[in-house]
Amino acid sequence: MNKMLRVAVGGWCDVSTASYDSVSFSVAGQNSTPKGLTFKPDGTKMYMVGRIGNSAYQYSLSTAWDLDTAAYDSVNVSVPNSPTSVVFKPDGTKMYVSSSSSDSVYQYSLSTAWDLDTAAYDSVSFDAGSEEVLVSAVVFKQDGTKMYIMGYASDSVHQYSLSTAWDLDTAAYDSVSFDVSEQDGGPRGLTFKPDGTKMYMVGTQNDSVYQYSLSTAWDLDTAAYDSVSFDVSEQDASPYGIAFKNNGRKMYIMGENNNTLYQYSLC
Repeated sequence: MNKMLRVAVGGWCDVSTASYDSVSFSVAGQNSTPKGLTFKPDGTKMYMVGRIGNSAYQYSLSTAWDLDTAAYDSVNVSVPNSPTSVVFKPDGTKMYVSSSSSDSVYQYSLSTAWDLDTAAYDSVSFDAGSEEVLVSAVVFKQDGTKMYIMGYASDSVHQYSLSTAWDLDTAAYDSVSFDVSEQDGGPRGLTFKPDGTKMYMVGTQNDSVYQYSLSTAWDLDTAAYDSVSFDVSEQDASPYGIAFKNNGRKMYIMGENNNTLYQYSLC
């Protein structure tokens, strides 16, 4: 492929340009079944959920986005059974955790932004069981008015609208979904480019990351597979979570087999 075609709008590059940095970070000391992960927008904090103990964990990076400088903050919070992903409101005052056992997403408030020590459950959740019975990931539009839930029963991503931003009590299904089964029958991790024009999924069937384009930002009705993927099996044969640096030049994959997070460079 012509290198010029690999560079996306805003400097983001096709995942086919990814290469392993030979940098990783073990989370085995916290959890032996790590699932989803996310970062603070400036790359100085990282968060992970794990199934053993059903907890979310907080880490600090002394150099932003560099896993070589990551350290556990000795801070965690209990979350519902079988957590699969964790995401935050961009200001760090809300946290959302998906669960595969309840087919739901749970909402928390943090009285101090980005500090899990201050997290408390809002007694608010959203049941996606009518669309998906094995929820593997949740993602929000940057303004909190759209939510996307992916699962490995339907092998699909489902789209929802929130009439009040960031309030799960106001979420409703848009009757819009996108099937990823032709790429991977075990979809686990999901994320979007910040402007909503690209979507990325990682799956355990082929141990690869897949890239999609949305001709209308944040509208799954306009999504299409880019025929672009990246194999991560040399690092882990059970990739579960995926995240990107805010400029798209770094990618992070959580591997469940080795209880390890891996860092990649793009372009």
